[in-house]
Amino acid sequence: MDITLIFKIAAVGILVSVVSQVLKHSGREEQAFLTTLAGLILVLLWIVPYISELFETIKSLFSL
Repeated sequence: MDITLIFKIAAVGILVSVVSQVLKHSGREEQAFLTTLAGLILVLLWIVPYISELFETIKSLFSL
């Protein structure tokens, strides 16, 4: 795993938290929730290939 992925995830987390707080204080809780959900989905899309690679490595390790 590359270190840039960790920095990308941290940047998305900071950006989503700031936008979410601004939206919550302006009375738009629904948009804040959708912003948080979009950030979560974005990060999951980045991580899924690494999880798949992990399972393939474990599968080949135990030769299943």
